[in-house]
Amino acid sequence: MTTGADGDAIAEQAAHWLVLLGADDALERAQAREGYAAWRAADPRHAAAAADMEALLDRLQGLRGTPGTGPNPARAALDAAHAHERAQRLTRRAGIALALAVLLGAPTWLALHTWPLDVLSADLRTGSGERHTVTLPDGSLLTLDSGSAVDVRFDGRRRAIALLEGDILVSVAKDPAHPFIVETEHGSMRALGTRFTVAHARQATTLAMLESSVAVRSRTGGADTVVRAGQQVRMSAAGVGPVEKIDAGSVDDAWRQRKVVANDRPLGDVLAQLARHRSGWLRFSEAELAGIRVSAVLPLDDTDGALRLLQANFPQLRVRRLTRWVVTVDLRP
Repeated sequence: MTTGADGDAIAEQAAHWLVLLGADDALERAQAREGYAAWRAADPRHAAAAADMEALLDRLQGLRGTPGTGPNPARAALDAAHAHERAQRLTRRAGIALALAVLLGAPTWLALHTWPLDVLSADLRTGSGERHTVTLPDGSLLTLDSGSAVDVRFDGRRRAIALLEGDILVSVAKDPAHPFIVETEHGSMRALGTRFTVAHARQATTLAMLESSVAVRSRTGGADTVVRAGQQVRMSAAGVGPVEKIDAGSVDDAWRQRKVVANDRPLGDVLAQLARHRSGWLRFSEAELAGIRVSAVLPLDDTDGALRLLQANFPQLRVRRLTRWVVTVDLRP
């Protein structure tokens, strides 16, 4: 069994394929079966991880029920990858992911970093390619971009939402007595009445102000940083970065036109955003690509086109399409 960072990455890939195999749509399931087969064949470590996963799921089925009580949803999904006629036994995507969650005490590759339980059980979620706008209890408007998850934490004292994953656009209803707070793992943003976007990636959270101002505080502590209209700031485990100028109108237009405006952003952040708009798996190493920063406007409804633009502007990048559903981005040898 592969361990360490490579093992964790393969674990995430295996878990991702298992979730895709449980898609509600029959066409998506068929496409996932094709991609999963290609992924298994691409690397002996993939095949070994898949075999380990299937064996553990068989053991899990024995622990969770006796023969005849119905198929384990994750086991059914894997069976469907090998036999089309059994596709009707696939369960809903969330059920598969929850079945995997009980295995967290198993080997390292079962750490499902990409789909933690809090994201799966979030109050509001969007799938790949979806965008959804909701009116919150206070009248504020919240738009979730593709692949995003939010918990709503309103009470009598404060208005708060937790951005667990993805990108949001917030138009805050004014209420001087109750500040509006957006929280991520990297820090919090406090506003009274304003409009802004927040992008949450694994390494950092980026706030872009469209109107008014927001006070930003890192999880590491320290004084608030005030970010005003036409500015953005990036928070990470290291704290709050410098305040930078942006074109607020361009950011606003990009949201309406389903584009990403990258203003000297790390390539890993941009690829993570593109990945949330794709069906299938976009594989890359943030550490390997850490030195590349992007300033560009890229289409979110044509991620293949966005990848071609990135490759054209950064000749050192290599984009490989193992199948339509498996794409890797790395540096040329």
